[in-house]
Amino acid sequence: MKSGTVAAPGAFNALVARAVAKAGFEACYVSGGAISVAAGVPDVGLLTLDHFAKIVREVSWGSGLPVIADADTGFGEEEMVRRTVVEYNHSGAAGLHLEDQVFPKRCGHLDGKALVSIDQACSKIQWAAKASADCSGGSFIICARTDAKGVEGFDAAVNRAKAYVQAGASMIFPEGLTSEEEFGAFATAMESMGDSKPYMLANMTEFGKTPMIPLSRFSELGYDLVIYPVSTMRIAMGAIERGLAELMETGSMKGQLGGMQSRDELYNLVGYTPGTAWEFPV
Repeated sequence: MKSGTVAAPGAFNALVARAVAKAGFEACYVSGGAISVAAGVPDVGLLTLDHFAKIVREVSWGSGLPVIADADTGFGEEEMVRRTVVEYNHSGAAGLHLEDQVFPKRCGHLDGKALVSIDQACSKIQWAAKASADCSGGSFIICARTDAKGVEGFDAAVNRAKAYVQAGASMIFPEGLTSEEEFGAFATAMESMGDSKPYMLANMTEFGKTPMIPLSRFSELGYDLVIYPVSTMRIAMGAIERGLAELMETGSMKGQLGGMQSRDELYNLVGYTPGTAWEFPV
């Protein structure tokens, strides 16, 4: 991030993570929303820390890349926030983000969200920062996400973000911004913190409140990391539903062959040559 804006496509399992790395990306993202819907449940905090940590570990191992991972609201109060940082660090993640919503949380691009107090959010961030110091010497990134823009307004979101940096967050994730102007103004407000200026994360999710903004523009606006949380899942599920519809209608997948990953391509992705012993990577 010190040398340029990093794109982090979302991966919801190790195979997708391998594809992210093979495509040449420098980082990978694990979305709580993608983890949840892949398990067949909505993104409302139904899954456990152990479930999330398992996926984080698979994506980290599969990609071999730095992974930033969604930790929702921390799976509980301060004690659980500390455990979450330690578990994610042990699972190979390079960092996580915590949000300031009331549990059960909602997708950041939906209406009807509610926030915890600034004091409570800051306390969780303080515990997360101390856990990072204890388990990684502080190298594990603590990113604070604020959903305040859609609840309390833009200025309140900026004020919360500044408080979160003072509490120990090294990165800020302003969720639900609706224009390039808002992204630029938010980054400028964070720059006013001088030496305490945090790294900035932007969420480029489709079908939400944020317009489609290219990576180069996010870089111009002052963002260090751009996540694409559910893009790979949306691509995959769109193809799956079209394929299943064709199979139901025609009784064959023949028309889908051109869009499928071939057997050779799959073997290449996992580094497997039939007839040759496959060594588990270290």
